Amino acid sequence: MKIINTAIEGVYIIEPQIFEDNRGYFFESYNQAKMKEVGISNIFIQDNQSKSRYGTIRGVHFQKGEFAQAKLVRVLQGTVLDVAVDLRQGSKTFGKHVAVELSAENNRQLMIPRGFGHGFSVLSPEAVFTYKCDNVYNKASEGGIRFDDPDLGIDWKIKPEEAVLSEKDKLLPLLKDVKCF
Repeated sequence: MKIINTAIEGVYIIEPQIFEDNRGYFFESYNQAKMKEVGISNIFIQDNQSKSRYGTIRGVHFQKGEFAQAKLVRVLQGTVLDVAVDLRQGSKTFGKHVAVELSAENNRQLMIPRGFGHGFSVLSPEAVFTYKCDNVYNKASEGGIRFDDPDLGIDWKIKPEEAVLSEKDKLLPLLKDVKCF
């Protein structure tokens, strides 16, 4: 397992070592001891999975307060552009983001610490996306930022007119109007 630093402290790309032979492949998708070696000590308590079609953009979402969540995300089928946005007030990278292509082909994962917004866009005909959370979901603690906020400047690799959004995501505020961490 290779753990790669990104431009934002605390956000890591995780690449598994894949063992292939004539039967198929095997890889270790999670190893708590290896994560701990680089300072990732989250204890994950919940796994979630979604299936989405091309053009779907989910996010930018977050949980705040005592229900803030760290996430370890990956794709089981298809390809997504996964995005982590630093929402930690006072951080030198506040409002900056990391965008990483995750796919069933590259088996990469993205570790997103607490204090970040998260979203992804589906670049393949469909995608099955899964993630581990280190805290439970709490509706009263949820928040979000519009995917097309010009202050974030995220290129979702989807034309805006092709974006498929939930009704809730269409109504999200801009970063400047959100109380962050």
